[in-house]
Amino acid sequence: MEITAKYSPEDFENKWYTYWLENDFFTSTPDERTPYTIVIPPPNVTGILHMGHMLNNTIQDVLIRRARLKGFNACWVPGTDHASIATEAKVVAKLKEQGIDKKDLSREEFLQHAWEWTHQYGGVILEQLKKLGCSCDWKRTKFTMDDNLYQSVIKVFVDLYNKGFIYRGYRMVNWDPQAKTTLSDEEVIYKEQNGKLFYLIYKVENSEEYLTVATTRPETIFGDVAVCINPNDERYKHLRGKKVIVPVVGRVVPIIEDEYVDIEFGTGALKITPAHDINDYEIGLKHQLPILDTFTDEGKLNSYGLHYEGKDRFIVRKEIVKELEEKNLLLKTEDYVNNIGTSERTGAVVEQRPLDQWFLKMEELVKPALKAVLESEEIKLYPKKFENTYRHWLENVRDWNISRQLWWGQQIPAYYFGENKDFVVAETKEKALLLAQQKAPELQLTLADLKQDEDALDTWFSSWLWPMSVFNGILEPENKEYKYYYPTQDLVTGPDILFFWVARMIIAGYEFNGEKPFSNVYLTGLVRDKLRRKMSKSLGNSPDALKLIKDFGADGVRVGLLLSSSAGNDLLFDEALCQQGSGFANKIWNAFRLVKGLNIADIPQPESAKIAIEFFEAKFQKILSETEDDFSKYRISDALMKIYKLVWDDFCSWLLEMIKPAFGSPIDSKTYNEVIRLFEDCLKLLHPFMPFVTEEIWQQISSRTPQEALIIANYPEEKTFNEGILEEFEFIKEVISGIRTIRKEKNIPFKEEISLSIIDNEHFTTKWNSIIEKLGNVSAISYVEKATEGAISFRVKANEYFIPILDKINVEEEIKKLETELHYAEGFLKSVRAKLSNEKFVNSAPAQVVENERKKESDTLAKIETLTQSLKKLR
Repeated sequence: MEITAKYSPEDFENKWYTYWLENDFFTSTPDERTPYTIVIPPPNVTGILHMGHMLNNTIQDVLIRRARLKGFNACWVPGTDHASIATEAKVVAKLKEQGIDKKDLSREEFLQHAWEWTHQYGGVILEQLKKLGCSCDWKRTKFTMDDNLYQSVIKVFVDLYNKGFIYRGYRMVNWDPQAKTTLSDEEVIYKEQNGKLFYLIYKVENSEEYLTVATTRPETIFGDVAVCINPNDERYKHLRGKKVIVPVVGRVVPIIEDEYVDIEFGTGALKITPAHDINDYEIGLKHQLPILDTFTDEGKLNSYGLHYEGKDRFIVRKEIVKELEEKNLLLKTEDYVNNIGTSERTGAVVEQRPLDQWFLKMEELVKPALKAVLESEEIKLYPKKFENTYRHWLENVRDWNISRQLWWGQQIPAYYFGENKDFVVAETKEKALLLAQQKAPELQLTLADLKQDEDALDTWFSSWLWPMSVFNGILEPENKEYKYYYPTQDLVTGPDILFFWVARMIIAGYEFNGEKPFSNVYLTGLVRDKLRRKMSKSLGNSPDALKLIKDFGADGVRVGLLLSSSAGNDLLFDEALCQQGSGFANKIWNAFRLVKGLNIADIPQPESAKIAIEFFEAKFQKILSETEDDFSKYRISDALMKIYKLVWDDFCSWLLEMIKPAFGSPIDSKTYNEVIRLFEDCLKLLHPFMPFVTEEIWQQISSRTPQEALIIANYPEEKTFNEGILEEFEFIKEVISGIRTIRKEKNIPFKEEISLSIIDNEHFTTKWNSIIEKLGNVSAISYVEKATEGAISFRVKANEYFIPILDKINVEEEIKKLETELHYAEGFLKSVRAKLSNEKFVNSAPAQVVENERKKESDTLAKIETLTQSLKKLR
């Protein structure tokens, strides 16, 4: 097979991915081997590949490919999440383009459109992951709306309801006016925003007096039901028991007292709007105040808004301020910075509204999850620093609002009946009927009398079951696959969903299986640009992931991402990293071309080749041992960097130089075969990181059957190695570097042989002399007792090395060059000493600065001495 001169990943990436698929190398079934299981963090069915996905899935693929090489039954389960809010928004937008309003459709009609959209556009990201080289078991691909996953969610809901953990209650919740659904507390992102503080005038009933109330949201006055003062506030004692008139609205409301009010904030008087603020809601309950919800689902004013009915809340804010000014009911306005809650999914400003919703009690459920991570350490977080975040969230957990006002998702299995809207909870309508008939036999209910709850469950309520439901562990807990693959081993995800998903999966694992869902959680950092900004479409700083793969090859992109991505730390992405990864792949390719281009002969193995092989075997084992430790601590970036240096420096730059025969000469067969063996071992270490180029080279090294493919080869075994030879090699590298430096400085071409004399104060072994001769083009090495006349010298530790150069250089030019250097050094010394003789400088400058100047002085003196001695030898 002819080896192409240029590394061209586009020539073989699709070829090898197809080969792996055709030979079922990604497929896993239970057998006698130890399983190694990863479940993919299911990307939204609406998603397309971005840099965060690239990083996360590259790390997962590294782990799964390495496990496969190490003989585990590696199973990586892919899939997608139905993403209730995001997908419903996409479908609604598409329908709008077709002139269809969701409100005009039945639930069944809308779901038909949603499934059509999902089948057409959903799962694109999984196809894109294949371009990255992800070796998922695609035959196991799951979707959170698959029948058995759907039924798993319903079963869990019913189970938790029957245990008393799920309840329906009228509570203050977060409302997304754009998605028209509630959100959990964790789905609200608070952002600092510049706003205004408006001081409104509330006239005291039947009086010329007024109260001034400061608010950031004058558009909510239509829901005001009281004004609250602190009972300890002396300013307002005379107003106790009186009433005020809500400006513009004209409603008369009571002045109430509560210590919640901060006397120092604003005017010390607080307008109470229970329907639009959680704190006002609590005060309203305490004082038995009415609740007036003045907003529509879209965030517009309803009939309570009088002449503003139908207008958006933010437009009303501007217009009502003008009206207040015109009516002399606005005292003043101040700039004010506050935190605004926004929807994680849509970015809309969230409203707090009291609604009937379904909640999951969390206080008891979180206890096993806290213990598993923070006490027994059954589950470990990497890096460990995230344990504090985990603890904070779980120790301060609130009941989870699990209902969403959406149609796309698992419909809540609650069935209402009768005039009082009584309900029962059951897995099917038929089971619900039996329960309802038992609950209200007098009603003589039929299926037609039952109406299922319109709401769907929070998407996270399905994904928290993911490690179990992908193996059908909820519906069939005794099934073979579930008992074999669960619990899984590693989870790779971002710290931003540590509570949303990771903690909830742990909670679900212990609640429904009595066991952890995974053993280790590797938390990646966020991908940021060079300016440390989070990558996003709005900033335009997120590169096209597929274009990167096209430009640099999948291997290059994978290496570029991983080299700068240590666990939990943000990755500062630069395309130059992918260029570096591509350059590394090219380096490996050229090394392969060099090795395969050698002529092999049945001749004795040179001593230099023998010791070179011995050195590299020891270095390989050292790196293998260190990377095993790195992987055990999830320092994947560190492991790659060690392997990178092993291959680039030790294999390509040193080993190949040491074994390469002279131009036109053959290599002995023993050395060639050993180099091929070592190269193959390097490919095995590299394969998890760079699957395509390593498989291509592996298959070109020799003709292989599918059973001999690199993807299923055996990972190198750890063996004892000679530490001493590695120390010796570091010494020899300095010797060779010294020789090459003199050649460069004195313009002695490499093809010209030189001799070397050594004063061997270190009593260093002579076994490396053949390497020195080969890599330094040294004709002879001699050991001497004193300095060699007419030679340039250098030191390595206590040893002195001399290279005679008088016959190699133009003496007059060398003297002139050294005299110029000496003149410059003497001038520099003079300037340094002038500074040190300045008492003001010495006494006032920082100690480290003064010390640096003294070091410059001593270094320059040493250089002057060396130059002086060199000139003496030449004159």
